[in-house]
Amino acid sequence: MRAALLATIVLAVAAPAAGAATNPWIETRPLDIAHQGGEDEFPSNTMYAFKRALQVGADMLELDVGVTKDGQVVVMHDTTVDRTTNGHGTVASFTLGQLRRLDAAYWFSGGDSAYSHTRARNTYYLRGVVTGKRRPPKGFTKADFRVPTLREVLRAFPHTPINVEIKGRTKAEALQEYLTNADALARTLKGVQRRDVIVVSFKQQAVDRFRQLVPQLPVAPGIDGAANWLLNGGSPGPGVVAFQLPITYEVGAQTLQITTKDNVARAHREGFAWHTWLSDDGESPAIWSTLLDDGVDGVMTAKPKAFAALLRKRGHRLHGKPPTR
Repeated sequence: MRAALLATIVLAVAAPAAGAATNPWIETRPLDIAHQGGEDEFPSNTMYAFKRALQVGADMLELDVGVTKDGQVVVMHDTTVDRTTNGHGTVASFTLGQLRRLDAAYWFSGGDSAYSHTRARNTYYLRGVVTGKRRPPKGFTKADFRVPTLREVLRAFPHTPINVEIKGRTKAEALQEYLTNADALARTLKGVQRRDVIVVSFKQQAVDRFRQLVPQLPVAPGIDGAANWLLNGGSPGPGVVAFQLPITYEVGAQTLQITTKDNVARAHREGFAWHTWLSDDGESPAIWSTLLDDGVDGVMTAKPKAFAALLRKRGHRLHGKPPTR
């Protein structure tokens, strides 16, 4: 990551509509944001994925958090552990100690269907590293393949921008659960002395609750805040430094175009950055190129290595490996 950008993010607390000059998240070179650590190229939300994503060119890490049965904030995308690990059940039904015993790379095989449960056993080439049945890749340890806590990730990457999404953790994903998880995240981040962490959630109430408890950290709006800005010309909410939205959004039978050149330009005029996530719209060099032409400040990609290659092809100088203490 460029030293100047990091220094600015660490020193600045950006405010809504403050203008591009005061928002360090508005980029001249779009950020390669590794979604779940780049879940098509590396096992989702593991320390191994985060480390490898940075090695291949990612600038920023995107991750999801939930809360365990004993109140620990852990990094996991899904409501349950079933898709990616050898366990079964909701994140909230496990204690941290129980989660530690799971193999977080158990169902990873890579590619567009990276977590298919029907492939040949030998395609799950990182299965068993965490249990000692398979030797870890050079430079990594068994612990890099278990479910990490958010505190572990923050300690491991003190100079890497991190995007944290608050999720609900049951099938219904009720509002109260989002608020409970927002409270737990606030307790975890309250004493963190850094400004390169953005917090977001689909539920605007969760974003607002977190912001009330930890006002010094920047946020991205939930659906309600983004809709108020997009449709009504209103504020996306306090503390917002970036919009984090898909290319399109389905409302009933209607498909709304969300990430457009005009919307990105308006966001920049009003002092907001724009990050696009792609899980609903697919990923390809053609889609990435369109986003870059639209002027987005970051792309949340499941393929950070491939996206870095496109940036190089387009003449963007990569940031390189982040500095270490």
